[in-house]
Amino acid sequence: MNDSPPRHTRAKDVLLFAALALPLIYGVLLPPAAGDPGWWAQAAGVAALGGAVAVSRTRPLLSLLIVLALVPLQGNFAFGIPVMAYLTGRRTSHARAVLWAFTAVFVAGSVLNIVRGIDVTTWFPLTLYLVVIGVLPWLAGRYWRQYQELVHAGWQRADQLEREQRIVAERERLRERARIAQDMHDSLGHELALIAVRAGALQVAPDLSERHREQAAELRASAADATEHLREIIGVLREETGQDPAGQNAAETPGGSGAPTRPARESITDLVERARTSGIPVRLTGAAEPPADAAPMIAIAAHRVVQEALTNAAKHAPGAAVTVRLARSGTGKGEGKGRGSGATVVTVVNAPPPAGPPLLPSGGRGLTGLAERVRLAGGTLRTGPAPGGGFRVEAELPDVPAAAPVPGAGHETARRLDRGRRRVRQGLITAIAVPAGLVALLSAIILGYYAYATLNSVLKPADYEALWVGQPRAQVEKVLPATELINSDVGRAQLPPKPPGAHCEHYRSDGNLLGLGTVYRLCFAGDRLVGKDAARVTSDPEPPATP
Repeated sequence: MNDSPPRHTRAKDVLLFAALALPLIYGVLLPPAAGDPGWWAQAAGVAALGGAVAVSRTRPLLSLLIVLALVPLQGNFAFGIPVMAYLTGRRTSHARAVLWAFTAVFVAGSVLNIVRGIDVTTWFPLTLYLVVIGVLPWLAGRYWRQYQELVHAGWQRADQLEREQRIVAERERLRERARIAQDMHDSLGHELALIAVRAGALQVAPDLSERHREQAAELRASAADATEHLREIIGVLREETGQDPAGQNAAETPGGSGAPTRPARESITDLVERARTSGIPVRLTGAAEPPADAAPMIAIAAHRVVQEALTNAAKHAPGAAVTVRLARSGTGKGEGKGRGSGATVVTVVNAPPPAGPPLLPSGGRGLTGLAERVRLAGGTLRTGPAPGGGFRVEAELPDVPAAAPVPGAGHETARRLDRGRRRVRQGLITAIAVPAGLVALLSAIILGYYAYATLNSVLKPADYEALWVGQPRAQVEKVLPATELINSDVGRAQLPPKPPGAHCEHYRSDGNLLGLGTVYRLCFAGDRLVGKDAARVTSDPEPPATP
């Protein structure tokens, strides 16, 4: 496998090196000034710059440090600092190492300048230059990286949403097929059971001729065959939709859009009456319907419970008495949720069947699907043998079902996109606040140093006047302040040439932070004071005063 960078990437790196090396080559061609390094040292620096460009994609922080280290060799290497700082921000995911590197450069440079005795007014601007040409480009590169990551996350989010839309559409299609299968079982199965019951009643009617009795038996057998075919069709539909073979429709949710297939506006009373006219000995007790303030799906679920229980009774216990009871429970699952505070309890009990085989075969899916429908309505279903024989179906349905969760809430891609937006906003704030904070901090440091040096370099005029040429240095040092005058202020005073071979020290006459009055110069040779001069700093300097 070839891990070398593509050709266009190498071409970009070559062009970048050429652009950064051009000022260096131009400086080498100029006549050397005093103190400049030899051409060989500058050539080695150019080679090191080429190495920094070569590793800038894999080791961006290392390339930045190489360029910073080359600046003392020649000032033109500083042209590479903003470029490498920007690329470091673009190509580095974590900021901690870069911040530590900038801090180390600042601290090391400050300590080196202090040790070498370089005046603070000289090296302080260099520190500001580091902020401007180093930190600012790095922050700009980092902000651009975060912006690109946000754009990429946005496109990923869009792709994810598109995939989710396709999944939702497919899920709706499958759910509709499962709903059709469930409703075919609930409605057509029930009607076929009633047909079989009526055909069975005709078959045993005493006033029916033998030919008509045979036709009733054929009608009953046809109903049984139709039920079997219906079961097979429902099984195919459920297998294609990925539904549990037992009949559980996991795709259906409370509040779903599936329309019930019960006859329009048919109540439980109408359902029981229709079953009674079909020959099922059934009676209804208790409240006729769930309360009007109950959720609509509760009435549908209650209707389905009664319908399925009557269908099963007609199939497996033909001729057995069936009792349907509707009651209210004051401590249902919907208690305390606003609309309604109780539950509707639907109980269907059929007596033991009389002797004889069941009218229709069982698919084994009715009660399982019914349990799922009741669960989706927020209720519970209990089925099993009745205490006195027969079979009992009981469903407790709360007036207010539990709210369904919002699909896709808190999706990972949405959280990632939100985090990306926050990072970009924080990056923009950082790009403005960090340089401003660094400049403010460095300004506070230099102002503090200036105030300290000013207040501690004051030689009182009376003490200056008391000094005399030839006085021992030990006596002079008793009245001298802790620090000398800042070098930049010394150049503003018009002082005569210092005595040959003497070492001179400069002090100020007052502690005025906003201006400089008189500058005192004391020159020593050996351990004696060999000269003292005073010069007043004005906008139009006067000739220096000599004692």
